[in-house]
Amino acid sequence: QLQASGGGLVQAGGSLRLSCAASARLFSNYAMGWFRQAPGKEREIVASITGSGRVTYYSDSLKGRFTISRDNAKKTVYLQMNNLEPEDTAVYYCAARTTYLMATMSTEYDYWGQGTLVTVSS
Repeated sequence: QLQASGGGLVQAGGSLRLSCAASARLFSNYAMGWFRQAPGKEREIVASITGSGRVTYYSDSLKGRFTISRDNAKKTVYLQMNNLEPEDTAVYYCAARTTYLMATMSTEYDYWGQGTLVTVSS
């Protein structure tokens, strides 16, 4: 089970930190990802991280503004979002796959959180 939190309303240029708490017994065995879905658009990958946290992937469109990290002791993955733009407005989902190897396709993930809404005003 995945529980995402941290979304909200923020002005352009602001920051938010999303969290995703997992209930998996061996959390470090799971690669994690953050996806987002804007109204009328398909779900897209934002970032992914391996089970150990040593390797990460980011969508090219983020321009280095977001950072994914994880704390395996707390069974939590984070998404630090800086310099937010109105185009970042979306529902953000965390996802887990039953392997420590990360992936970029939503179909490669096995478990999904409920989503948290991020709204960036101009």
